Amino acid sequence: MTTSPAVQNDPSPIVACTISRDVQIFDLLIEDMESALGDSWGNLSFEDAAAFLAQPDARALQFVTIALDAQDEDNLQQVSDIITAAKAARIKVILIAEDLTPAALHRLLRIGGDEFVPYPLPENELARAIERVLTIDDTAQFSPTGTQFKATGTKSGVVIPIHGLAGGTGATMMAVNLAWELANIDPKDPPKVCLIDLDFQFGTASTYLDLPRREAVLEMLTDTAAMDAESFMQALLTYGDKLHVLTAPTDMIPLDMISPADITRVIEMARMNFDYVVIDMPSTMVEWSQTVLEAAHVYFAMIELEMRSAQNTLRLKRALQSEELPFEKIRFILNRAPGFTDLNGKSRVKRLAESLGISVEVLMPDGGKAVMQSADHGTPLAESNPKNPLRKEIMKLAKSVHEVNVTATADAKA
Repeated sequence: MTTSPAVQNDPSPIVACTISRDVQIFDLLIEDMESALGDSWGNLSFEDAAAFLAQPDARALQFVTIALDAQDEDNLQQVSDIITAAKAARIKVILIAEDLTPAALHRLLRIGGDEFVPYPLPENELARAIERVLTIDDTAQFSPTGTQFKATGTKSGVVIPIHGLAGGTGATMMAVNLAWELANIDPKDPPKVCLIDLDFQFGTASTYLDLPRREAVLEMLTDTAAMDAESFMQALLTYGDKLHVLTAPTDMIPLDMISPADITRVIEMARMNFDYVVIDMPSTMVEWSQTVLEAAHVYFAMIELEMRSAQNTLRLKRALQSEELPFEKIRFILNRAPGFTDLNGKSRVKRLAESLGISVEVLMPDGGKAVMQSADHGTPLAESNPKNPLRKEIMKLAKSVHEVNVTATADAKA
């Protein structure tokens, strides 16, 4: 390894550089770079990188690896400038990220990162990443893994996870029906919607829509580093030619079999191909639950007016706040809420919210037997029972979400 490409005395040409705050922090990266390139690489600090990339000598570089960890999130603008300089010089960019939030990673990928590899580096993953970035088309759009997108992969979808805080609170019902309502919210310009079932063991989103489960889902999830837009879209099924669905795998798999990096790639791939990404979460908190929470624009938690929901809400609140995670993203939905004339029930809802220190912002009525019948028949409520009071409230929620998104998009363009 050399300390700077500008002072390289070895006759081997420099074809790549690592760029980091301190490359010694990423010792596995040093080993993998030496294994892949021998002495044909150099190292640059963030301070030196932008200046060097603007020099004619930088044109000889084939790619750079930018290594970051959580401490570098306060310095993203400098990193963004480095990526911009690299792309201007037609140099490929591989991001090596440790404990970087999905939002920060997404920003860097959108600016021009061609490939993402989590740190610590999986075995041989850097070599595969190098091979991919050196063979992809410069004119294509790129995914979070650096593999080629089709022209449709240019969106920045809204991520909406739905989490049931107790069994039977209706999380899957809400996820399926909210996704369907969003897909039909604007007949003239319907948004593209993707429903992802992340309950790998007992997920039933496919049952609610009468869709088969496919082996392709597990194949994709266990090798997300090789996932591109085509393989992702092929793993999806379509309901009613409007809603795309990533079902749970055919067989039960351990929830921790999929890593946070895998979940990040799947969510980012979905975001870049869809306007809305609705996620049906498992009730269990796992290693990648934080990944989904941080990627979410709004996180809906389903509860009921009973002790289980109250206890689990309090436990979730304590857990997130103790880890300084964004609890404020969570919006509580009370399913089977008391009706307008039930004054005693409305008083109980108020006491529940006050005792837990939360705000119950959405009240969903009891849809009755029609909800279970709809699920058994594999159709959304909008098709099986469009006048059901629960369906009407879900439609209102979808309209509210869509209006907020449209307004925010318009403000961002102004």
